Amino acid sequence: MFKKFFPFALAVSLFSMPAYAAMPLVTDDTGTQGKGHVQIELGIEREQETEAVEGISTKETVWSPSATFTYGLAENIDLVAGIPWASQKIEADRTTISDENGIGDISLQIKWRFLELQDGKLSFALKPGITIPTGNEYKGFGNGRVSEGIMLIATRSAEPGAIHINLGYTHNEYHLDSDELGSKKDIWHASLAGELKLGEKFRAVADIGVDTNQEKENNINPVYILGGLIYSPSEQIDFDFGVKGGLNDAEPSTSLLAGVTIRY
Repeated sequence: MFKKFFPFALAVSLFSMPAYAAMPLVTDDTGTQGKGHVQIELGIEREQETEAVEGISTKETVWSPSATFTYGLAENIDLVAGIPWASQKIEADRTTISDENGIGDISLQIKWRFLELQDGKLSFALKPGITIPTGNEYKGFGNGRVSEGIMLIATRSAEPGAIHINLGYTHNEYHLDSDELGSKKDIWHASLAGELKLGEKFRAVADIGVDTNQEKENNINPVYILGGLIYSPSEQIDFDFGVKGGLNDAEPSTSLLAGVTIRY
């Protein structure tokens, strides 16, 4: 019954190194906050999958609130801390068979914009980081050991908007034998995103990407596509909304994202 839901649950457990891009995007940009400046991002994502097998209807619903804190160590270097949370409920014929929630693995990352060309319109950044095993691996909210990863980020800015490219790698370590046997350790990520200004306060955003499937027995890599809108009433605050869809069976079919970003 749960063949379709297992990779979905793995994604919720936050095994891969998160990017913490400008919400609601998955793809990160090379922008930094500047020395001494702070950014706080509060977001939530809702995912739902349904499946009918042998007359039994199964539904899995996941709520994933998160908080990301960024501090500018220098004009081109940021320290980023992410605190994820997840609530996962599985129902079979409207009867709850699993209802779990808890904190995920906290991440710590450094974003270093190391190169700027064309008067800053083309820039490159590296974002190494680790995840700390704060999540309960027995409930599927973490992997029980420190993992590490790195992201290469490129941004090309222009008057109407910007384009961002990410290439990333994560190496996971697992505490549980079941995770060690069933999950891949080496996860690759590639994604492309764009922003388009719609006046002074609105930006339309789009994002597409692919990740290595974390299941050893599944070679179909999840591919997503995302569209959204960012409303900025001032330079200090953004409100965002997005819809994320799966382009194959390895990715959840539909997710809704919303959040707020505050800078000072």
